[in-house]
Amino acid sequence: MDTPSKPEQSQMAVALAYLGGKSTPKVVAKGRGLLAEAIIERAREAGVYVHESRELVAMLMQVDLDQNIPPQLYLAVAELLAWLYQLERGGTIPPPASKPL
Repeated sequence: MDTPSKPEQSQMAVALAYLGGKSTPKVVAKGRGLLAEAIIERAREAGVYVHESRELVAMLMQVDLDQNIPPQLYLAVAELLAWLYQLERGGTIPPPASKPL
């Protein structure tokens, strides 16, 4: 008998929202397992880029929902946002490397 495959329990996802120069990015969704899969699926359906960095996600999982990211993560998130900005304008630069935080 086949059993349905379970999502990897260690899979995590965090969604950020950024409103330009008004403030820092904010955690608007986060979860593990099935919830992480749903966050990723919705992002892809909406055409939102999904960046895979276990280290960054692990740090962002510690931020409460609807809270701005902490100063320690500004540089990592800023690099990702700058890359996405270039990509949206037709740039072809490689994505930022996943570096230990």
